[in-house]
Amino acid sequence: MTRLLASIIVCTTAAALGADLNTLTPEETAAGWKLLFDGSTTAGWRACGRQEFPTGRWLAKDGCLCVETPGSANAGDLVTTEKFGDFDLKFQWRISPAGNSGVKYFVKESKTGRSGVGFEYQVLDDEKNEDSLNGPKRQAGALYYLFAPNDQKRLKPVGEFNEGEIIVRGNHVEHWLNGAKIVEFELGGPELKEAIAQSKFKNIKGYGEKIPTVILLQDHGSPVWFRNLKLRPLN
Repeated sequence: MTRLLASIIVCTTAAALGADLNTLTPEETAAGWKLLFDGSTTAGWRACGRQEFPTGRWLAKDGCLCVETPGSANAGDLVTTEKFGDFDLKFQWRISPAGNSGVKYFVKESKTGRSGVGFEYQVLDDEKNEDSLNGPKRQAGALYYLFAPNDQKRLKPVGEFNEGEIIVRGNHVEHWLNGAKIVEFELGGPELKEAIAQSKFKNIKGYGEKIPTVILLQDHGSPVWFRNLKLRPLN
């Protein structure tokens, strides 16, 4: 009897969690949140630099927008069909062992459709991906190559979903991971300018400038899963 009751509780809990995926609460709807992914279709997304949805890698499956098979790096990034100004973006992400991906904003799309250039919230297996060896500026949650996460960072093990969040309000930008603010900076500020000047992005015209932006999910050749992608415009 005890085993049966435990089984019922587990199944009920799993069903409840599943029911909450890729949905908005009435409170979120009233606050202006919108779903970027409906949980079952690719509506609202297209290939970077193109108007159609890419074939062969990205798919909507099991409540996730995902790449499930390994492939060549930058085989095709995914972007929203809509652009945003100030925003609060929340998303859940899961990376594969030794995997690498990212969520980009202030994106300038490549005409080749291969990859867009912009600020990147790093999505990474910090333990096994070789990029992690280059230091915390290249690790999960970082503003890739520019700012490392602070000591509030708590990353879940590979195979589990992490809660990511990017907030852009005026010139102030924040990265959050699993409920903690781990990166913040000011657009146009001296610290950001110096970080860009010391980075591989220093010769990219306009890099770091605030522009209306698509939200980009990076295909870096690794299996990766995204869900509960929701955004609240702040302007």
